[in-house]
Amino acid sequence: MQAQVLTAETGPEGLELTTVDDPKPADGQVLVDIKSCGVCFPDLLMSQGKYQLRVPTPFTPGTEVAGVVREAPAGSSVKAGDKVLVASVVGGFAEQVVAAPEQLLPLPDGLSFEQGSAMGINYQTALFALKVRAQTAPGEVVGVLGAAGGVGTASIMVAKAMGAKVIAIVHRKGAEELLRSAGADEVVQLEEGWGAKLKEIEPAGVDVMIDPSGGEVFDEALRQVAPDGRYVVIGFAAGGIPTVKLNRVLFRNISVVGAAWGEYVRTHPDLPALLHDELGEMIAAGMSPQVNVTYTLDELPKALTDLAEGRILGKAVVKIAD
Repeated sequence: MQAQVLTAETGPEGLELTTVDDPKPADGQVLVDIKSCGVCFPDLLMSQGKYQLRVPTPFTPGTEVAGVVREAPAGSSVKAGDKVLVASVVGGFAEQVVAAPEQLLPLPDGLSFEQGSAMGINYQTALFALKVRAQTAPGEVVGVLGAAGGVGTASIMVAKAMGAKVIAIVHRKGAEELLRSAGADEVVQLEEGWGAKLKEIEPAGVDVMIDPSGGEVFDEALRQVAPDGRYVVIGFAAGGIPTVKLNRVLFRNISVVGAAWGEYVRTHPDLPALLHDELGEMIAAGMSPQVNVTYTLDELPKALTDLAEGRILGKAVVKIAD
């Protein structure tokens, strides 16, 4: 089969499209024909050797898989022909992958394989952050930093599905149409005076601030959280890891919480299935995961480079087969 193999942790240039042996499922494993694989920040970090999960090279990255079951063991929860997503796996940037049956989730009715792979980590992370960690309630105001990225657009859509008002906060120009199509009620450009602009929209501040970026905007973003509000740290895509001035947390009675979905899953392995069920209900009620950019398997190094350099607005996927 064809696969993108990372031969050195040097970033996207360390990938090579090559022919490798077809994977052979061990006892109890399922073989999946991959149709699409999402492009996400963990894939980029893995290629650079910076992700918390270190896989010895050479290996095939890719963590957001959608495909069709080719082989399944007798008595398994899935059968050949089932359309599935594969959770908590690497190896997605290839034509096939093996996984345990408990790693498989049904592709929601009505979604394409590209939309299914777009769900992956981004939508799971968004729901985990908004519901499990922030306990967002209907009618609350949610601010989303890094709103034009994959986690950002997913957070907008999930927050709207939960009944929140959403303010998208975005650095990149030209993203307003995309953000409003995802469901943003208001869009604030991340430029000088952005905090004052947000205060014009919501004088009391936001109830929940979703932050997948970190970096230098943290201090101002923390000021925009209303009393009793929650600031949810998802990641540090902007590169800098900020520090918290605890006097602001204390005297304004706000919370700063972490939302590391991958780490949580390690100790709560049932979480992806539970979140997937709820996401499926949101999709049945009208939420439609966005796919904004599509690449082919041979274009994966370009996809990860575009992600690293901020050229992707919204969610990108690699289409692997029809």
